[in-house]
Amino acid sequence: MEQASGQIEDAGALRELVGAVNPLAERKVLTALDRHCRDFIALSPFLVLASADAQGGADASPRGDAPGFVTVLDDRTLLIPDRRGNNRVDSYLNVLASPGVGLIFFVPGVAETLRVNGTASLSRDPALLAPLAVQDRVPTLGLIVAVREAFFHCGKALIRSKLWDPETRIERGRFPTLGRIIADQTQAVDAAEAEANLEEAYRTRLY
Repeated sequence: MEQASGQIEDAGALRELVGAVNPLAERKVLTALDRHCRDFIALSPFLVLASADAQGGADASPRGDAPGFVTVLDDRTLLIPDRRGNNRVDSYLNVLASPGVGLIFFVPGVAETLRVNGTASLSRDPALLAPLAVQDRVPTLGLIVAVREAFFHCGKALIRSKLWDPETRIERGRFPTLGRIIADQTQAVDAAEAEANLEEAYRTRLY
């Protein structure tokens, strides 16, 4: 692919362009979870998990449940339960090949987010997973994250996007349903069947 005009090719050129790091931005990075991090995680019902395979192919995956669904095992270890999905397990395959992960925790109504970076492993230990059961279903797997660094991220992105502002929500009819999208993209099922499958999954297979 032809190189784009003005492309940044090295860290020095990037730093020259954007300037020095704010000293507080450097100092705020922790190597363990303090009480503010733990309290934020306890309030968070949603996170995004970033991972990459051995070739550097990146992936970002949503994870969500009731607030506090992520367990703080200790100040340097998190446990994220696996909930029922489509069995693609992209993130887990990536972790087996390359254990580095990044997490961003969100709390509805709070503009700031919490970022946690570390290394991950998979566990099927019943002693760890049994307490995470919901509706009598014990998770098959848990993702254990060894914390390397944790820090709060300012709210500029969420403020600019008005993510939590009810006035910015679109009418649901302005965008196709997932059933329609799956039907169009796969040509393997009609929209009505795809919709029925999704509705049944949302109703009976969340856990």
